[in-house]
Amino acid sequence: MELKLKIILLLLLSLTTILFICATVRAGEEVEYLRPPPRKAFRLPWDPKSSSQPQQVHISLAGDKHIRVSWVTTDKSSPSIVEYGTSTGKYSYKAQGESTKYSYVLYRSGMIHHTVIGPLQDNTVYFYRCGGEDPEFQFKTPPSKFPVTFAVAGDLGQTGWTKSTLDHIDQCKYDVHLLPGDLSYADYIQHRWDTFGQLVQPLASARPWMVTQGNHEKEYIPFVVDEFISYNSRWKMPFEESGSTSNLYYSFDVAGVHTIMLGSYTDYDDYSDQYRWLKADLQKVDRKKTPWLVVLFHVPWYNSNEAHQGEADDMMTSMEPLLYAAGADIVFAGHVHAYERTKRVYNGKPDPCGAVHITIGDGGNKEGLARKYKLPQPEWSVFREASFGHGELAIINSTHASWSWHRNDDDEPVRSDQVSITSLIDSGCRSIRVMN
Repeated sequence: MELKLKIILLLLLSLTTILFICATVRAGEEVEYLRPPPRKAFRLPWDPKSSSQPQQVHISLAGDKHIRVSWVTTDKSSPSIVEYGTSTGKYSYKAQGESTKYSYVLYRSGMIHHTVIGPLQDNTVYFYRCGGEDPEFQFKTPPSKFPVTFAVAGDLGQTGWTKSTLDHIDQCKYDVHLLPGDLSYADYIQHRWDTFGQLVQPLASARPWMVTQGNHEKEYIPFVVDEFISYNSRWKMPFEESGSTSNLYYSFDVAGVHTIMLGSYTDYDDYSDQYRWLKADLQKVDRKKTPWLVVLFHVPWYNSNEAHQGEADDMMTSMEPLLYAAGADIVFAGHVHAYERTKRVYNGKPDPCGAVHITIGDGGNKEGLARKYKLPQPEWSVFREASFGHGELAIINSTHASWSWHRNDDDEPVRSDQVSITSLIDSGCRSIRVMN
């Protein structure tokens, strides 16, 4: 009897110890699970096309009720026209655009076409073709009112994990894709821009992709090649439509959301063009029309991962007060190859009037995951995990949104983090702050 009692007590002690360890790990958000192994570069099957056939088709927002269609042809004389309409095979409208090309050492790009079409109806499917050539593509315009959903994934690259992330995003009923930098990971090898364009075409031709630059877009060769020539030539964003002088920073409106895309790799100090543009852009925001304010850039300001510590300190010092004064709701960043979500935070401390910062540089890049986090976990950090995945931001109305992060676990989109976010529009925060 005494022996049985000792065995029972020993089992209870063991169970208590296990539960304590699990609770401790959970509290630190260092939840471990068996991660699948890394994946090699993803290669599309060879698909020869005629020189005039459109390739690497993607679309982006280009001002109110307008879409920019971009594509590449190897035929230098192919016209930059887009035919479009609301019925398949019936193109009621035609728009003429522009084309460009660039050289990079021994590489010569194809002809890169950019054509703005519109005005378009909201929340409507359009069928279109580029340069007078098949195949026919289709896209759906975003809604003009809530609800509206954004898919978010940064640091994509071209690996098997990239393909998995894109497949999961394709299952999401979203309106616009947001990408906070590091697109192709071409890293000076220009044909990788072409393969990236082919890889993302199925999604990027069907929903607007709004992107900003990362460090892997910076392909500068002194005295030979300018910075961002590949990125700027291929991924033209609505910077002119938003009053910016640079494709590296701009803003746009979708439904009731004003989104600002900033450049981590162009000047951002108090005397820079970007700083002046940001200040002017924030002052023009009408929170009655766009009650949500969302910001994206590449290098995170709040990061408890050991990777890339301190790289954004100067940008944060310069620009965080502007975003705080304007009542920014959510800030997305990439660069760190992992996921992390914060509380509302400002000046390094939890603050109910600050923004929620989300690092989502986990799209599938070739460099792998940033697995090491700093301990103890900062007070402002809520959830962190080194896994590949994507996020979905569903903004329901002027005050409430739902954010979820989906881990690419065994090729299944597992919802690993989810939270409801309330906007600052009725919080009283903005009423106590005035931008100088």
